[in-house]
Amino acid sequence: MSYSLIMANLQETKELAYLLASLAKEKDVIVLTGDLGTGKTAFTQSFAEKLGITQRIKSPTYTIIREYQSGRLPLYHMDVYRLNGDTESLGLEEYFEGDGICMIEWGNLIEAELPQDHLEIILEKLPDSEETRRITFKDSGNRSQKLVKQLKNLRK
Repeated sequence: MSYSLIMANLQETKELAYLLASLAKEKDVIVLTGDLGTGKTAFTQSFAEKLGITQRIKSPTYTIIREYQSGRLPLYHMDVYRLNGDTESLGLEEYFEGDGICMIEWGNLIEAELPQDHLEIILEKLPDSEETRRITFKDSGNRSQKLVKQLKNLRK
């Protein structure tokens, strides 16, 4: 199932990230897909803020994985854009099965390594405005399907 929304500005996108964070549970895997500048890191920053993480959230482009432990749940923020398919040394399974939430920018590039049940969020800039985004949620299993249903119900 997929579910798409149009967000008119950054504040609406931030509120959507807050809503998703309020529903998130340990072992949730969220994949952020979108071109450069579509707001993947900004979405993660808002998500982390709602979890109660007070540290500054930076893109893990060069470090690959940043761990944040101070919130309601740990957040493992990953950026796999520069991996070139080499994921073995990262121990991704430990993160996926850990006590936190995995937020993976460019996760579509390591699709074969992802758990079957993950939520993909596709962020797209729309041509009519610099701030307008289409955000599409795609589920791939029971847990991610439940998240999408909860989001839809809360957005009514």
